[in-house]
Amino acid sequence: MDIDRTTVSTQGGGRRFPTGAGIFFGLGLGGFFDGIVLHQILQWHHMVTSAGYPPDSVENLEFNTLLDGLFHATTYVFVAVGLLLLWRAAHGTHLWWSGKMLLGSLLIGFGLFNLVEGVINHQILGLHHVNETAPREHWIYWDMGFLAWGASMLLGGWLLLRAGRRASPGEPA
Repeated sequence: MDIDRTTVSTQGGGRRFPTGAGIFFGLGLGGFFDGIVLHQILQWHHMVTSAGYPPDSVENLEFNTLLDGLFHATTYVFVAVGLLLLWRAAHGTHLWWSGKMLLGSLLIGFGLFNLVEGVINHQILGLHHVNETAPREHWIYWDMGFLAWGASMLLGGWLLLRAGRRASPGEPA
């Protein structure tokens, strides 16, 4: 069955795609990826391992684990806000949006997370670095790669979001 996208997208007042929801989801997913993969699975760093709390004692590891947990709680809030924004935009309406808009906004949020976390925590505050298991003189390369990855996701997400808007009736291009 073919869907008349013009009719479907304008029901409920022609609501626009909730880009903010995708960005918050992306921020949360970026944080979860960082915390789960880099902190827990690979154990390359924790929240403050370069700020005087290396994981060389139970006390330091407990402190880092507490801060890692607070970090995860924050990323959980990002996902919850994204869900709330998406729910509010779609509740009770029948809308059609290009999947590129969701993927693009997720990538924007994920990329923003990497850029903000990478610049503030890795470079400005020096709380930790991406791969602290590598030789110290190589940390900058891992950090710069993390920032490049974030910038790539941000740019790719923006391009996908624009393409999705062009493909979605009622959306500004």
